Amino acid sequence: MQHSVDPTQRSRPRTSAPLRRNDGGRPGKEILTTRVGLRIPEALTFERWQNVGSQISRIVDSSSWCLGDWLVYGQEEFSDRYLRAIEACGLDYQTLRNYAWVARKFELGRRRETLSFQHHAEVSSLPPGEQDKWLDLAEEFNWSRNELRRNIRSHRQGEGGGEPPKDYLPKLSAPAERVQRWRKAAELSGDKFEQWVLRALDEAALASLPG
Repeated sequence: MQHSVDPTQRSRPRTSAPLRRNDGGRPGKEILTTRVGLRIPEALTFERWQNVGSQISRIVDSSSWCLGDWLVYGQEEFSDRYLRAIEACGLDYQTLRNYAWVARKFELGRRRETLSFQHHAEVSSLPPGEQDKWLDLAEEFNWSRNELRRNIRSHRQGEGGGEPPKDYLPKLSAPAERVQRWRKAAELSGDKFEQWVLRALDEAALASLPG
């Protein structure tokens, strides 16, 4: 049986697609994704540029999980043919093996949407209970992948006192203008932002607590 093709579809090149935009749909303002990069309009605001970066980050993260799941299925269902499919798709097998390793360690229900694929990769070699413990901490304290790695390393070197470290500030939310004001104050003082925050908290504690 032959399937008919809408002739209007032939004239539409499928080389680009718009990312979600917050510009009210004004023509010519779309950020378009292509196979080789982004088509970015002129006069892009910082907020929109930042939002696009967040969207791309989520797409990349989702792709890692999806490719890992795809390879796991191929290995289980098409063990005699899946390598040829990978080659035909032009994908790097070693990279896919790394994705599949993490995907196997975390079934869908254990994956944290608030954390990146790389967070999960950092703890993938640990027993499931330890994986969940460290991911819980990373969520609670808003650790980056590198912060998670450093804390795991410190714990392994005996600095954790037998338990994962818990003396960390919880994740805080504040209006952007307040954070920008704090960062400006830290810059003027010559301190790194984190050091300035800790010093400000110490000074507030000394002022509030009885001598």
